[in-house]
Amino acid sequence: MNEDTPHEVALYMAAAHESLQAARLALANNFYTAAINRAYYAIFYAANAVLATQKLARGKHSGVLAAFRQYFIKTEKLPLELSEIYGRVMEDRQEGDYDLLSPLSKEDATFDLEQAEHFVEVIQDWLREQPWQPHK
Repeated sequence: MNEDTPHEVALYMAAAHESLQAARLALANNFYTAAINRAYYAIFYAANAVLATQKLARGKHSGVLAAFRQYFIKTEKLPLELSEIYGRVMEDRQEGDYDLLSPLSKEDATFDLEQAEHFVEVIQDWLREQPWQPHK
């Protein structure tokens, strides 16, 4: 790990938290597809934060999910439920962004936002436990 790693991780987590805020605002204003999109990006950024701890951050969505599963789920560093959440919210986001004939509901958006909040919280807790991360 080099000296830039904690900064990179912090930037990813800041982006994750900002995306959660945007998802909450979108949901509160009945923009369900936008809420799901932002919930997904919160997960995407949090997963990249974890990957950055090993210098494995990626830009492509499929690459982030594959690396996250390979290095953190299969090794049991993080719980399997995170992989399931990531995959489910990613599918909803793709449906919302690309399948305009299948509108997503308030219930879909609420559930995905709750799942994203849980995902980010678990990642945040995991990062705090790492020796390189300053404890607050």
